[in-house]
Amino acid sequence: MLSLTNISFKFDYTKNGDFMIKRYNYTILKILIPIFVFMIISILCIYSSSFLLPTSYNNLFIKQIIWYIIGFIIIFLISNLKSDFFYRYSFVLYIIGNIFLILVLFFGTESNGAKCWFTIPMIGSFQPSEFMKIILILVLSNYLNKHKDIKKTFKNELKIIFNCFILTLIPSFFIFLEPDTGIIFIFFMILIVMLFVYGIRYRWFITLIIIITLLSSAFLILFFKYQDTFINIFGTKFFYRMDRLVDFKNGSGMQLTNAMAAVGSAGIFGHGFNKTPIYFPEPQTDFIFSIFASNFGFIASLILILIILYFDLNILRIAMKCNFQNKLIISGILGMLLFGQIQNIGMNIGLMPITGITLPFISYGGSSLISYMIIIGIILNITKKETIY
Repeated sequence: MLSLTNISFKFDYTKNGDFMIKRYNYTILKILIPIFVFMIISILCIYSSSFLLPTSYNNLFIKQIIWYIIGFIIIFLISNLKSDFFYRYSFVLYIIGNIFLILVLFFGTESNGAKCWFTIPMIGSFQPSEFMKIILILVLSNYLNKHKDIKKTFKNELKIIFNCFILTLIPSFFIFLEPDTGIIFIFFMILIVMLFVYGIRYRWFITLIIIITLLSSAFLILFFKYQDTFINIFGTKFFYRMDRLVDFKNGSGMQLTNAMAAVGSAGIFGHGFNKTPIYFPEPQTDFIFSIFASNFGFIASLILILIILYFDLNILRIAMKCNFQNKLIISGILGMLLFGQIQNIGMNIGLMPITGITLPFISYGGSSLISYMIIIGIILNITKKETIY
C-alpha cells in the first residue's frame, strides 16, 4: 500500500519540520484523494459497460483494478526518485520512445484499422504513444530550460519554435502512420502550452492562429467541396478518418447518436447502475463518460466535472510555485490533462469531434492509466523537492 507516512519521513527537515511534513501530506492528499475517487468511478463504469460488450470483456474491471494497484506502486517509486532523473535522461527516453513508435508499425497488433499496440503474452497490450506524451513533455522542458535566459529576438524565438516543432513532429509523424489522430492533437497542445509558459511573445501565437485558420479552411473546403480531389491527394483511408472526425457536426453515426441518447435520457438521477438503455461501441474507453452519465444522471456528472476541476486547480497551484523547469513540466502535464478531459467529455455530448481520446484516470486501458499515474508520480516528486505547500 502507498504510505503517506513513509513518503513524508524521507522529506528533509527544516526549522519547522513537523509542520512542513503535515503541509506536504495535505498537499499530496489533495492530489491523491481525487485519484481514488476516479478509481472508484472508473471501476464502476467499466463494470457497467461490460454488459454492452461480448462476454470475453467481462473481466475488464478486474484488469483495471490491477492496473490501478500497479499505478499506485509506480507513483510511490517515481515520487522518490532523485530530482534530476527526469532531466538527465529525457533525450535518451525520447530516442527510445521513437524507436518503439517505429517498431509498432511493423510488429504491432492491428485493431480497428490501427497498429498502435504491442501484444505482450500473459500481460496484455502496450501502447507506446501513451508514454511518448510524458517523454515529449520532459524533452521539451529540458530544451526550453536550457534556453530560458536567451534574449527574446525574432531569430532566437524562431529557432526555439522550430526546434520544439521538430521534436514534436517526429513522433507525431510515426503516430499518424499508425494511425492515432487523438494523440497527435495532445502532442501539439503540449507544445503550445509549454511555449506559452516559456514566454514566447504573443505575436507568434497570433501568427500561428492565422496560419492554422487559413490552412484548415483550405483543407476543409477541399474535403467538403472537392472530395474526389481530396481522395486523390490524401488517399481513401485518410478520407474516412476525416469523415469520422467531422461526424459530430450533424450528430450522425451510431456511436455518437446512441451515446448522446443514453446521456440525454438519463435525467437528473440517471437510469441506475448497470442500466445503460442503449448500445454504443467502445463504451469502456472513448465513451466512458456516457456510461457514467447514463447510469448516474446529470447531478452526478456535474459533481464529477467539479472533482476534475478541483484536481486540475491543485496541479495548477503546484505549477505556479515551481522553479522554471518544473513549471514547464507541470504545465505540459496540465495541458495534456485538460485537453483530454475537455475533448473526451465534449465528444460524448456532441460538442467535439470523435478523436478516440480517453478520459484520464477513468477510461479503461493499461497503457493510458499507467502513463497518467506516472505523471502523478512526477508531480509528487516535484512537490517534495520544491517544498511546495
